[in-house]
Amino acid sequence: MTHLLHEPHHDGSPTYLSDEAPALGWPVKVRLRTWSGDPVESVWIRTTYDAEPTFHACAVVERDEHATWWEGDLPVHNPVTHYRFLLADAAGDQRWLTAAGVVDHDGPDTFDFRVTVHEPAPDWGRDGVVYQVFPDRFARSAAAADRPTPDWAVPAEWDDEVVFEGSDPRTPLQYFGGDLDGVVEHLDHVAEAGATILYTTPVFPGESNHRYNASTFLRVDPLLGGDEAFARLSTAVHERGWRLLGDLTTNHTGDTHEWFARASSDPASPTRGWYYFNHDGSYECWMGHGTLPKLNLADASLRAAMVEGPDSVVARWLRPPYDVDGWRIDVANMTGRLGALDVNHDTARAVRRTAAAERADPLVIGEHNHDASGDLDGDGWHGTMNYSGFSWPVWSWLRDPASPARAFGRPLPVPVRPGPLVVQTLREWSARYGWLAAATSWNILGSHDSARIRTVTGSGPLHRVAAGLQFTLPGVPMIFAGDEIGLEGVLGEDSRRPMPWDRPETWDRATLTAYGALAAARRDHEALRRGGLRWAHVDDDALVFLREHPTGSVLVAARRAAGPAIDLPAGPLGLTDGSLLLTTADGRVGELKEKRGVVRLAAGGPGLSVWRV
Repeated sequence: MTHLLHEPHHDGSPTYLSDEAPALGWPVKVRLRTWSGDPVESVWIRTTYDAEPTFHACAVVERDEHATWWEGDLPVHNPVTHYRFLLADAAGDQRWLTAAGVVDHDGPDTFDFRVTVHEPAPDWGRDGVVYQVFPDRFARSAAAADRPTPDWAVPAEWDDEVVFEGSDPRTPLQYFGGDLDGVVEHLDHVAEAGATILYTTPVFPGESNHRYNASTFLRVDPLLGGDEAFARLSTAVHERGWRLLGDLTTNHTGDTHEWFARASSDPASPTRGWYYFNHDGSYECWMGHGTLPKLNLADASLRAAMVEGPDSVVARWLRPPYDVDGWRIDVANMTGRLGALDVNHDTARAVRRTAAAERADPLVIGEHNHDASGDLDGDGWHGTMNYSGFSWPVWSWLRDPASPARAFGRPLPVPVRPGPLVVQTLREWSARYGWLAAATSWNILGSHDSARIRTVTGSGPLHRVAAGLQFTLPGVPMIFAGDEIGLEGVLGEDSRRPMPWDRPETWDRATLTAYGALAAARRDHEALRRGGLRWAHVDDDALVFLREHPTGSVLVAARRAAGPAIDLPAGPLGLTDGSLLLTTADGRVGELKEKRGVVRLAAGGPGLSVWRV
């Protein structure tokens, strides 16, 4: 895999699809680009009509010396319509173009393109940049010093080392005392990193520093400043024109939760059926952790309390004075699933339906750390935290072989892989999710549950390449607080180190500047938010791609190591000259100029550069 511009191409962006969420029963126009030197003579769209394959001919609508454009009508008969292209030449050779690339055999529908009639995610959720805050470790306000340490906590000074080794019982109990007013005081820093969406991990009371073991969903933890502090945070965020996302555990509560306390003490309690109790009094819980009893979302009264209707937990926090704009759903992959029971999709629909009844434009993102494709059909979660489809392939391309960082749940570090395998991985996962869901999902380099990207890459230059891919590939960038200044961590608990506000000399200022510049470029260029993705050149150490959009396109070149100049054919690229938007590379990276039909990207690296085409 080297030059890829001669491959047939289609994606779900406006250049190739006339309507990303068409009306049911009406056709949508799809366009296919082929290279002028490709001997293809006929093209059909193959789709399914109530699961029966049907073929629809495409016609040539535009042709020049470099490209032929084909167009056809795709019937939208089912809420989610799968399709692919059949290409044939005069010699009788046939190929399929799928969302994962060109194949010469008849394969399953797994990697088909897809279009959905369901309402897409709100514009703010697709166009923004997410900043994740873990409240206990982000910042302390002056008021935090006056709050008594709870009985369950192991108090820590702000600069103490985080306890995370092995099964140390102090890990979830180590209490640094960050609070919500501390977050308000540092929103200027969040702005400097380029974010427009603030996402906090849970704010409900819970006997841990992570608060995923809620004892109630009715109020904000007093240790964080209580309901009033959360209202102040919401006001401050919205005054900046930003959005606020909450974090909700629909899969479980804490074992100190008022619902569970009633259920465990009284078998006749109305909340008994909200959990899974066994005959011996034991109960189902998340991954064997007894502090996290699992909720039974097949129970109608629990659904009404948790996810359905105006009195539910989902609804009440979306209203004033909190005005949360949507939810990140914790372990969404396991929510409503236990053995033979699976009401996951029903739960996702209920959460989204309830949110939409409260707000005109809510966002609902589901946590899923492997294959979320079965959960992203367009009417439930808008997207996912895209570990498998973004984090792990980027890690595998940029990982320092000496790094101890591991993808969570994996017994070994991700292997270091060459560019062609990384691109194949990115293509397959995007195909599995569909263009719209993939573009709405979060491009994450790490989170409070994973190693830090800086520990993965081992260096600032490669960290900045990773950030560049996070902001320039399809998807929504999510920054875990501290990534932008180069914080490290070998796994999730270690990554929850407090922000070093009083030690600014330890910050990686070049990386912070890069994050801000990347966010500005994404904000200013629609191609980086809504454009298609056409790969131009891939080798072991370089990834070059186009983000195409009718309002203007951009070219991105990422290198993980120093490499020679890269020559691209100007015609298929659609480029005569390109002005440099930004670069993280050292040395001279100039404008692009066509010369005798070729555009040359200068030798160099590592680094990432972006040009306006």
